[in-house]
Amino acid sequence: MGNSIKLLRIYTDEAAYMGDRKVFEYIASLAREKQLAGLTVLEALIGFGHSPRLHRRHVLESNRAVVIELVDEESKLRDFVAALDDVPDIGLMTLEAVEILGGKAEQAVVRSNS
Repeated sequence: MGNSIKLLRIYTDEAAYMGDRKVFEYIASLAREKQLAGLTVLEALIGFGHSPRLHRRHVLESNRAVVIELVDEESKLRDFVAALDDVPDIGLMTLEAVEILGGKAEQAVVRSNS
């Protein structure tokens, strides 16, 4: 498993849309279509970035910060990022090395890269 396995994090918010779909749903669908090894969408309690707006849950609307985590080989993740050029309201994207220790996730990455 010595391939360059990485974790891609994409920051956005619940209120971001790509057409009629939420950005995080669009990204999850695209990742599945491109057969990436794994994806998790996390909802933050509170967050902020380059804008002065604080992302959090309100009584009448939900605009929490959302973090999308994807795991796969570095080359696949870089290609995936390139496919997101037209997606609005993506904040920060980061890429970092991870070590997969085992479990079903390891099987998914091996299967994805076979």
